[in-house]
Amino acid sequence: MQGVAGDERRMTIVEHLEELRRVLIISSIAWLVATVAAFIFRGPIFAFLLQPLTTVLSKTNHLTPTAIFTTPTEGLTIPIKISAIAGVIGALPVILWQLWSFVAPGLRPVERKFVGPFIASAFLLFAAGAAFAYFVMPIGLNFLATFLGGNATYLPDINAYLSFLLLLIIAFGVTFELPVVVILLGLLGIVSSRRLRAQRKAIWVGIVFVALIVTPGADPYTPTALFVPLILFFEASVLILDKVLKR
Repeated sequence: MQGVAGDERRMTIVEHLEELRRVLIISSIAWLVATVAAFIFRGPIFAFLLQPLTTVLSKTNHLTPTAIFTTPTEGLTIPIKISAIAGVIGALPVILWQLWSFVAPGLRPVERKFVGPFIASAFLLFAAGAAFAYFVMPIGLNFLATFLGGNATYLPDINAYLSFLLLLIIAFGVTFELPVVVILLGLLGIVSSRRLRAQRKAIWVGIVFVALIVTPGADPYTPTALFVPLILFFEASVLILDKVLKR
């Protein structure tokens, strides 16, 4: 009997590994297809990414209306990097769906009821944070590019600019996950809405401090554009947590 049970256990593990292999293969193919498509349409993608910079440069007196690159290889390596990142974003729905199909069979019905909305909320909040970062970036960039006035000329290196933009998008996208984290901690019994209200002032100060730390620029506008919605998200999370726990 033990031998039969052991064979069934080994078979179950093999089936899980085969399922994981299928998920990885499909996700990799989706990423590769999305990366190739992004490389084909690299022109519009670059125009979109450079829009915040060109908007700033068009309003100020600079030597160049767009970003520059200083080494011959960057003309090829940068499009490849951007296409790979865009490929991850483009393939993300497929990747998330594959991960859900792998994890869902092992969850209880009540867990499936919560995991789906949590994944969807996390995805939408990250996308909202990334979009918000893209639209507020010209404000901070204009401050940084013109702070020295006529004492120096800003020549925007495309690699440095894209790294700055990527850091800003990640900072906004990750911190916009605050409602998901707060509600999840509440459902796990780690925090409560009453406790969060009691520590509201300290949490607000912490949010402002985190916004100052994670934003890559030294301007005062970008951190403000981050901590204001985060404070609103926190207050909304407390209200939602009240209703969820009551149910």
